[in-house]
Amino acid sequence: METVEYLSVYRHSLAHILAKAVIEIYGPETQYAIGPQIEDGAYYDFLLPAGKSISEDDFPAIENKMREIIKRREDWRREEVSKAKALEMFKDQKFKVELIVDLPEDEIITVYYTGEDYVDLCRGPHVGNSQELMSAAFKIHACSMAYWRGDEKRDRLSRVYFYAFPNKDELKHHIQMIAEARERDHKKIGAKQDLFMFHETAPGMPYWLPRGWVMYQELMKYSREIQRRHGYEEISAPLINNKKLWLISGHWAHYLNNMFIVPGIEGQVKADTNISNVIENATNTEEPKDVTLAEGTIVYNREAVDTMAAKPMNCPNAMTAYKRCVHSYRELPLRYSEYDVLHRKEKSGQMNGLFRVQEFRQDDDHTFVMESQIKEEIADIITIADEIYSTFGVTYRAELSTRPDDYMGDIEVWNRAEAGLKEILDEKYGEGGYEVNEGDGAFYGPKIDLQIKDALGREWQCGTIQLDFQLPHNFGLTYTTPEGTEAMPVVIHRAIYGSLERFIGIIIENFKGDFPFWLSPYQVALVPIRDTHNEYAKKVEQALTEAGVRVEADYSDKNMRTKIKEFKIYKDPYILVLGDHEAAENTVSLNVRGSNKQVQGIPLDTFVEMCKKMNRERGLELLTSLED
Repeated sequence: METVEYLSVYRHSLAHILAKAVIEIYGPETQYAIGPQIEDGAYYDFLLPAGKSISEDDFPAIENKMREIIKRREDWRREEVSKAKALEMFKDQKFKVELIVDLPEDEIITVYYTGEDYVDLCRGPHVGNSQELMSAAFKIHACSMAYWRGDEKRDRLSRVYFYAFPNKDELKHHIQMIAEARERDHKKIGAKQDLFMFHETAPGMPYWLPRGWVMYQELMKYSREIQRRHGYEEISAPLINNKKLWLISGHWAHYLNNMFIVPGIEGQVKADTNISNVIENATNTEEPKDVTLAEGTIVYNREAVDTMAAKPMNCPNAMTAYKRCVHSYRELPLRYSEYDVLHRKEKSGQMNGLFRVQEFRQDDDHTFVMESQIKEEIADIITIADEIYSTFGVTYRAELSTRPDDYMGDIEVWNRAEAGLKEILDEKYGEGGYEVNEGDGAFYGPKIDLQIKDALGREWQCGTIQLDFQLPHNFGLTYTTPEGTEAMPVVIHRAIYGSLERFIGIIIENFKGDFPFWLSPYQVALVPIRDTHNEYAKKVEQALTEAGVRVEADYSDKNMRTKIKEFKIYKDPYILVLGDHEAAENTVSLNVRGSNKQVQGIPLDTFVEMCKKMNRERGLELLTSLED
């Protein structure tokens, strides 16, 4: 049996063991709902008898009961039953009854017995005997509240989670990785280092605090420097647009539920996303008019003229900017980058720190090319990705997603585009050096996604390169060919960081808050030992500031050790301790972040040059001399 399949079978089987254990401990009145396997184990939902609950203190007892059940070496038996029999079997289990009632009449219903005293409604497969689970390593790690079927109006259930792996070593490694991931949690580090915050008045929309905003600006500065070298031009467009734009782009029909709508001045617009053509026809008239469906619902009226939407994507604005004038083939490729704020509505349960937000920026670009330029342009984009990702010390892999069933456009153009992308990837990574996701491309064109790997081996989809044949068609974009005729450009959508919010969350966790010198909010902290050393400290601060180094200093009369301890919270790369010797010799003494290393007697000018070098080269390591 394949490892993945094996894991699935025994994790699912352990979920049944968990349910049996909970019933034996808390009594037969326990209602057991569902128990699916998940990425690193499984969980099971229970409605416990009145007055009973599960806390962390109960985990060892439940685990011991599970081991006891496994040691009984009970047979597992699969049985197919009719709907009527299933309802009779589970008549005292209301959640199972509800699941059975919802099944089609002709559904083949299967149940699994673990021994003779526990039976569960399940498709399987499962182990043949509990002894097959003897070597399984598992650990209950959480119990939380969950609503039945995700409906807050239904029963509140106790959801018990456990990790499960083939052996103790793998379980131990996973628990260590989870502990390390918690230490790296960007929400925890972000709060500790005062980088960003959230507030209930703007859910999923981060407040960037001074330190975090410095990092944000440095990321954009770096991106802009690279793009200038590669011939990009930056534009900025309105953050809200009239619904006419979103009708043309297709977002009104395909993305409305994820958009923040700004109603017309006189009232709310009642709109059905399936009637885009009706609305568009009304929009195209000189005078707004009512359009009424048979049901009598007004879907477009005078108020709808002023309906706006906050942009979830930059694409339509880039198309609009391109269309403002006639373009020649000589201007192509034409690269429009944007860092404008975007808004996308998310369900509250899906938002997660900086990883999933409702307001964000992207290092977005829309490049207009002739079809003959696609290969060369994408090769250049991959060169940019190589440079940026290597700066952060992360590796990545590429995925090619090809034509989906609902593709739009000429199939021959698709075939040429996909062949060109494969050729680029073959040359870059070697044949077979990337994954192909057949049929997973966007409806408007194939795409390449770049998955980066962090310090814990986790993968994150950040970069994307997408070919688009549809938006140029929707917006009627053209360029003049060498023959003087008109042709339609192809658009390449491109991002390397992706969402800057998400990328910052990733690098916070990747570096564990120990950011490279060039990216650190403050790069040098100054600690004058006594008040008499403040004057020299201010001289050092001025020299560093004039060299473009970000400096913070504590000129208070607090104890030197207290000052150092407080600065260490923020993980500034260097803390300079300045006293009599340094002032007399015009030197600095360094406390280097992340070590007990102290370097004394570095000439101030030398240290300034070290800092300038680290900012210029954007390296990952901290220097202690110019020879490093």
